[in-house]
Amino acid sequence: MKDSNKKTALHWPNEAQLVISFSMQFETGGQPEGAESPFSGNPLPTGNPDMPAESWFRYGAKEGIYRMLDLWKKHDIHVTSHVVGEAAIKYPEVAKAIASGGHEIAAHGISWSDQWNMDYQEELNFIKKGIDTVEAITGQRGVGYNANWLRRGPNTLKVLQDLDFLYHIDDLSRDEPFITKVRGKNFVVMPYTLRNNDIVNIEGKQWSPDQFLAQLKAEFDQLYEEGATKRRMMSVSLHDRIGGAPSIINAVNKFIEYAKTHKGVVFMRKDHIANMIKDEPNTPIDNSEAIYNEN
Repeated sequence: MKDSNKKTALHWPNEAQLVISFSMQFETGGQPEGAESPFSGNPLPTGNPDMPAESWFRYGAKEGIYRMLDLWKKHDIHVTSHVVGEAAIKYPEVAKAIASGGHEIAAHGISWSDQWNMDYQEELNFIKKGIDTVEAITGQRGVGYNANWLRRGPNTLKVLQDLDFLYHIDDLSRDEPFITKVRGKNFVVMPYTLRNNDIVNIEGKQWSPDQFLAQLKAEFDQLYEEGATKRRMMSVSLHDRIGGAPSIINAVNKFIEYAKTHKGVVFMRKDHIANMIKDEPNTPIDNSEAIYNEN
């Protein structure tokens, strides 16, 4: 006979069945010449400014971030914003608006630059300059990191450890946060997403807003079901100039409304999630990258 008084197993310390975390990448103004845009398939000769491409990037700072901030405020959701240092320099009022909205200011380098090919000291200087710059503008020092296109190198986690970071997101291997060992010490890995990512699916694959909404709902339904028996987290990634478009905001709003009709769904910043689970005994330890992180 089933015991009706038996308590359902809880897999998150906050008793959630599914935790959802949005990333809001603020990159406008940090892009290099020739950065990927709707016009990059037909690049202009080097040294010639691509005026419409530059205006496309400006949309993120002029419209996109503010539209997303309005959406988060409407739903009383706080998100994680990985901020490129040069974006904060060019648009300090945008970076300050993100911070004053109660959102996490996380690190995304000083500029859109590859770091996988940097040596240890170069990479440390690159990341430190980024967090120092953004902290000076926003008053928040990043504890979470996102490399350009996730392309970190073999020294990245050691650099982040030495700079007192709490977590990074450049890992696609799980649907829950986990711990990895860096020089024998715990370091939090927060799962990122390419599946629920506007730059991959909307800009890259030319998905419609309806297709993006269908993807978010399908992902949610499966993870929510799994969340009854194991710890599950859903990550969604939006970029200032893409996710801040009216049609995409409309789709994301519908997704949030849908998710909120389900019991036990919690929206959280990544730093809050990382702090909640970093010392929690049910958090898995995964040392798949031990070869890079031992010394």
